[in-house]
Amino acid sequence: MLTNRPAVLIAVVAGALASSVAFMSDAGVEDRRAEYAPIRVATAVFAGGCVSCVEADFDRVAGVIETVPGYTGGAGDQPTYKQVAAGGTGHYEAVKVTYDPSRISYEDLATSFIRSIDPTDDEGQFCDRGESYRSAIFVSGQSERAAAAATVSGAQRLLGKEVVTEIRPLMTFWPAEEQYQDYALKNAAKYASQREACGRDKRLMEVWGTNAPAL
Repeated sequence: MLTNRPAVLIAVVAGALASSVAFMSDAGVEDRRAEYAPIRVATAVFAGGCVSCVEADFDRVAGVIETVPGYTGGAGDQPTYKQVAAGGTGHYEAVKVTYDPSRISYEDLATSFIRSIDPTDDEGQFCDRGESYRSAIFVSGQSERAAAAATVSGAQRLLGKEVVTEIRPLMTFWPAEEQYQDYALKNAAKYASQREACGRDKRLMEVWGTNAPAL
């Protein structure tokens, strides 16, 4: 028994050292994550027709952390896509955007949004027609309202046309069904085909010209 003690001691020490190294390694990973994590995040809600398109467009914007398609602005809790698309609920198809305000301001985010839609269309967006596809910026507080108003008036001056995108108070946001989350990522080929068939990008170039977002 005595002759085994050094081996046992070595094994214990080795195990302790391995655990220490593993702990230090994991801590380093966590430190790096914390280093790159934003100190503060903010959210914004925009309605611009097809939520899959709006989500995909925001996903390419620097400073955007997360996008969630859903419904807002109307009556009735936990609406479904079929209910909203059928009309009568008052809900808009919308996207909730979580972003890093140290990288992009709310006004710049709103400007990116309005240049990715046709803000002169009061009956829907592109091939999607009806009340649920109208464009709107949902605001919380006076600073967001002022930024949204500046975005709308700036677009109107730039286009030389009436901008009908609404500025509405923020209401409860209801996430859409799972099948509509990250739709463009999960169904890349189908999404690209549907977007092209809808004529969204072609119309954006007609409306915004060189001020259209990079497509």
